[in-house]
Amino acid sequence: MNTKTYGDPIGKAIQEFARDRRPGDIIVSSDICEDDIIPLEVLFRSYEDMPQIEKMALERCKGKILDVGAGAGIHANYLSDMGMDVTCIDISAGAVEHLKDMGLKASRTNFFDLKDVKYDTILMLMNGIGIAGKLSNLERTLQHAKSLLNPGGKILCDSSDIRYLYEDEDGSMWVNLNTEYYGNFRFQMKYKKEKGPWFDWLYVDFDSLFQAAKNVGLKASRLTEIDDHFLAELTLA
Repeated sequence: MNTKTYGDPIGKAIQEFARDRRPGDIIVSSDICEDDIIPLEVLFRSYEDMPQIEKMALERCKGKILDVGAGAGIHANYLSDMGMDVTCIDISAGAVEHLKDMGLKASRTNFFDLKDVKYDTILMLMNGIGIAGKLSNLERTLQHAKSLLNPGGKILCDSSDIRYLYEDEDGSMWVNLNTEYYGNFRFQMKYKKEKGPWFDWLYVDFDSLFQAAKNVGLKASRLTEIDDHFLAELTLA
């Protein structure tokens, strides 16, 4: 029996940086590519330092807003300062404690456990749609998000087409034939001596997102695209 316990690297990193403001990195390990890093300063960036895609998403938020995977609360805090009604959810206990310390409405809640509540905007930034885990679970994820929308509501999400990771110099593409979809990843987060569990995470191209949305009765519009990174708005079809 596996009795291994995991920590809360994201929560620990957020709380330490909020307290000490000391630079540090969260290490992101993958089963496909080399380790990546997330500088802690990025999690606390100001509105002015946010990429254009995030600024555009925030400007399109309306009504009662759900910030999924709110993290350090930079998006929710901006919206709250603008006088908007925003609720944060995250599965990191440390992150939720930090969000509450900031005076934001927050709960440690799994997105898929939400029910009997409706929103006008569901915000899923920093590839928040990745919680689908795999392309085969994207329709279920969108169907659940749809069930949480008020009439006239919207889902705002960004993602990246990461096919460039599999392209050869001549432009041809290689893919592991045992893989369902090239955007299916497995990650593990580490901060200092704290490790989280391995988890599935999805990077989806817009055409696949468009089709999955159509299949569950949502209309997906690509609002902008910068390099391989796009922002989409999904509304009731």
